[in-house]
Amino acid sequence: MCESTAYIVKDGKEQTFFEDIESLEVSDGEIKLVSIFGEEKTIRARPKRFSLVDHKILLEPH
Repeated sequence: MCESTAYIVKDGKEQTFFEDIESLEVSDGEIKLVSIFGEEKTIRARPKRFSLVDHKILLEPH
């Protein structure tokens, strides 16, 4: 499977935010994540790093 997991980075530590992500959309300082099950989460953050090999999305909250 090729889904990713989003993590919030706080104080240098990664905290799981949302799993099984199949799409990501950035708009006006917010990131909308959609899972393979159709669930959606939105967070005020900016992308910090993507690791396509590890299926990780690192986010920094505003």
